[in-house]
Amino acid sequence: MDDRGGILKKLTYFHPLVWSILFGTIFTRAASFMTLPFLALYLQRELHASPLMIGITLGVAQLFATFGGLFGGFLTDKVGRKLVILFTIFVWSGVFFGFALFNSIPVFIVLSSLNGLCRSFFEPASQALMIDFTEKEKRRRLFSVRYTAINVAGVIGPVLGVWISNLSSPSMPFIITGSIYATYGIILIFLLNHFEMRQQLARERQTLFQMFKVVGTDTKLLLLIAGGMLINLGYSQYDSTLPQFVNLSIEDGVELFSVLLVTNAAVVLLLQLPISIYSEKISMLKCLVIGMCFFAAGFVLFNMATNWPFFIGAMVIFTIGEIFAFPMMNAMIEEIAPDTQKATYLGASQLKNIGGFIGPVFGGWLLIHFQGEIYFVIAVLMLASLIFYKKALAKSS
Repeated sequence: MDDRGGILKKLTYFHPLVWSILFGTIFTRAASFMTLPFLALYLQRELHASPLMIGITLGVAQLFATFGGLFGGFLTDKVGRKLVILFTIFVWSGVFFGFALFNSIPVFIVLSSLNGLCRSFFEPASQALMIDFTEKEKRRRLFSVRYTAINVAGVIGPVLGVWISNLSSPSMPFIITGSIYATYGIILIFLLNHFEMRQQLARERQTLFQMFKVVGTDTKLLLLIAGGMLINLGYSQYDSTLPQFVNLSIEDGVELFSVLLVTNAAVVLLLQLPISIYSEKISMLKCLVIGMCFFAAGFVLFNMATNWPFFIGAMVIFTIGEIFAFPMMNAMIEEIAPDTQKATYLGASQLKNIGGFIGPVFGGWLLIHFQGEIYFVIAVLMLASLIFYKKALAKSS
């Protein structure tokens, strides 16, 4: 087969709508990477917020994402992907414009809450839509490609964010992000009207009570959520306490943190394929053990770092843990979900964001009182997640 045939085969591997959403993921995530990772620094520098208030502002996004995921997934399976996706993307656009227009901590807390709510509705709906248009044997690769798309955005976004804010004003990246989300929403209107939806609905309409019953009785799902909570608690330090820690530890901390964000995404792009190939040859538990050990080692090194090379090296170790763990977490949820409840399970899995809500607040408190030991504590909590995953995998065998 010639090169053109090979390229054509790759382009037709997924449905055109799936490719459109994947490419849209790159642009919208790049836009959000221009702003959200720097939100803690924006609050610290422009609004002079305390570490605790920064933690609360970032944490409420995770809190609303947690419970919003339950209702968002349920509504997506009940009323359809299209309505949820289109309504959410335009509200989301307004949230970023709000970040640019207001300078009040209470308003930022409200906007951050809406940001988490929008993400919790949009993510299960868009993932379920892609699953609808993807054959079962291709879905694991779909999660991998989506993860790659997010990290391509992670390379582009932080650099653009620093560049744009230096050229204009610190609020300009928020305006650009809001504009990109609105544009993506308009494109989605045409795309979703063009393609006939393939959602597989349950024969009997599920009630909200039945949805909660599903979450409460599926032991494997609950164990996976519990393990995910601890991982999210630790990972939430990445864009809450870590930028503050770097800024307090190193001169030109903002520039270093942008380099760390790019390093994270670049390492994912470089190592994801070989690590994924290796991961397929070992058990899921061993894969998670390796991931958590790298995560913990990365946090310990962050706590010990005193210069740019040390921080960058710690980020490389941290990112290898991310590559091992994150695609596995998503694939395990999809695998145990019934065909008629994909969005419900993906939404229910957002309960792991309770860890993301607690993490910034807990991390902010640690940063105030135990700055020298903060990431040693976080490393221990990340390793503790393996207890729950081991039990979940034992029930699956």
